[in-house]
Amino acid sequence: MIHFTGWSKRRVLAVAVVLLLAGGAVAGFLAGRGEQSAEAEREAPIKAPQRVTQVGGENFITLAPDIQKQGGIETAELPRVTMQAPVTGYGIVLDLQPLTELANRIAVAKTDRDIAAAKLAASRTAYERAKGLYQDRQNVSAAQLQAAEAEFRTDQASMTAADSRLFTQETSAVQAWGPVLGQAMAGQSPLLARLLNREEVLVQVTLPPDRAVAAAPQQATGGDSGAAVTLALVSPATRTDPRIQGLSFFYTAPGGSGLLPGTSVVVHLLAGPAAAGVEVPPSAVVWWQGRAWVYLRDHPDTFVRRGISTDVPEPGGGYFVAGLPQPIVVVVQGAQALLSEEFRAQIKVGD
Repeated sequence: MIHFTGWSKRRVLAVAVVLLLAGGAVAGFLAGRGEQSAEAEREAPIKAPQRVTQVGGENFITLAPDIQKQGGIETAELPRVTMQAPVTGYGIVLDLQPLTELANRIAVAKTDRDIAAAKLAASRTAYERAKGLYQDRQNVSAAQLQAAEAEFRTDQASMTAADSRLFTQETSAVQAWGPVLGQAMAGQSPLLARLLNREEVLVQVTLPPDRAVAAAPQQATGGDSGAAVTLALVSPATRTDPRIQGLSFFYTAPGGSGLLPGTSVVVHLLAGPAAAGVEVPPSAVVWWQGRAWVYLRDHPDTFVRRGISTDVPEPGGGYFVAGLPQPIVVVVQGAQALLSEEFRAQIKVGD
């Protein structure tokens, strides 16, 4: 049996206390580390599945069918169509005040001619009657016959002058606006009425000096997709745009198109050689960095973004695009979701 002196007992108790304190500190440290580790695991960002891979400088997005359905992604195979290649022209919406004034002058000249014709018909009748009466036993005097003839001859001259004024105005209209618009002003046609009532606007389209077409197409497209306006051919123009110095044509556009007098617009005339391509609907187009893009389905679950030309906008939106692979399956709904997926893949976790 071991006996401790008083001093030894105090020493043993001190050592025991030290050991207990050390053990508590170690246990607390280990508990703290465990809690910190659990906290770090809770706060760690959830890693999204890797859906974007880069091959040959292009991003390929892989989405399972259920993910595609959740994102509202729909695809369609675009049929191959043939269309004439576009020729780019430059249009300006014309101020119709000169045309309106000329149409009014023609209307006044026609009224003057009609008045002159009515007076001439009356004086001719009076002269023929006076002449007949004079020849029939001189039932009217020679002076009365001479007065009736003088009035008749005066009305004849007035009629000739009225015809000349009308002819001059109508000729000026043809020279200034071409035969179609000139005849429209002379005949007060529905075309003239639509222009004067602003139901339609008149657009002069001029080609670059180095471009020529055998004949202007009956329809052309002005503006960009989404705001593209269908233009209807009126006739060749009687003058060129002095800024461009090329072949020029008159077209009409709907009055509700937002085209105001003085507005300049780029116009695409389908007058070049035939080209094969597809009509890309507007819902398939996304814009990024100032360019138009579509997503092609590379495999059932894989999509890749490709740039497209916007040289030939469709009147209802979208574009005619040549040079895309055939057959072609395009994302027609949900293209913006795929673009967002690309951006999400580029964001660093630390960001």
